[in-house]
Amino acid sequence: MAGLGRPKAELTLSDEERDALEGWVRRRSTPQAWALRCRIILLCAEGVSDKDVAVQLGSTAHAVGRWRARFVQHRIAGLGDMPRPGGPRTVTDEKVAAVVARTLESTPKNATHWSTRSMAKELGLSQSSVSRIWRAFGLQPHRSETFKLSTDPYFIDKVHDVVGLYLDPPERALVFCVDEKSQIQALDRSQPVLPMMPGVPERATHDYVRAGTTTLFAALEVATGKVIGSLHRRHRSEEFRKFLVKLDKEVPAGLEVHLICDNYATHKTPAVKKWLLAHPRFHLHFEPFRVR
Repeated sequence: MAGLGRPKAELTLSDEERDALEGWVRRRSTPQAWALRCRIILLCAEGVSDKDVAVQLGSTAHAVGRWRARFVQHRIAGLGDMPRPGGPRTVTDEKVAAVVARTLESTPKNATHWSTRSMAKELGLSQSSVSRIWRAFGLQPHRSETFKLSTDPYFIDKVHDVVGLYLDPPERALVFCVDEKSQIQALDRSQPVLPMMPGVPERATHDYVRAGTTTLFAALEVATGKVIGSLHRRHRSEEFRKFLVKLDKEVPAGLEVHLICDNYATHKTPAVKKWLLAHPRFHLHFEPFRVR
């Protein structure tokens, strides 16, 4: 039986076209929209159906068919944006690619990152043009993020353990996220606070009296958001054990208790381990080690 649906235009590539398309795909500074169109054409040239190309590249069969047809009709030029109503474009594709490449691959002199003004001056464009290009390609040179890589040899096992507790907690058990906040300043105003009155806001003195520091031990119940906490003068294993005793009193006796903790030394002392042996319903789960 003959295949159903509209017949697809035959797509073949010359050696020069294939080299050009593969070069754009490999280049890191190629705009993502253009690289996607190149990948679509390369797969179509291998005989892959529009539907399968769309699945592999996270696109739609309609979009794949459109770029296939435009390439067959206009070749590589058909992968660019078609003319739209209005005045002629003043910023060419080459200028756009230059802005993207310069943003990704270089930094300006005497500055840590490009601004729209410095990039516009560098390439002879308007500031608004550079801003539009950056928005179109999701470029934000002024922003940076930090990260850490764990060196824990059991990283994957611990991630599975902790994430599994969050996503699929055991039956007849409570899961708590436990942490401590140390060196909390215990401050008080030097004079009583004057209450709010009609036409007069609450007033307090600008200075305060120091009353030392305190440490907050807290456990967040993952299922309900309830917090069980206690304050202690110091941040030692002894205080952590006292906090475990408080949890033991507040959690119903028939439930298991799973505590997700960091790798602070006070959680692993012999005194804490001895207490856990005497209270087998408590289970400590440690997150992976982090690079300090």
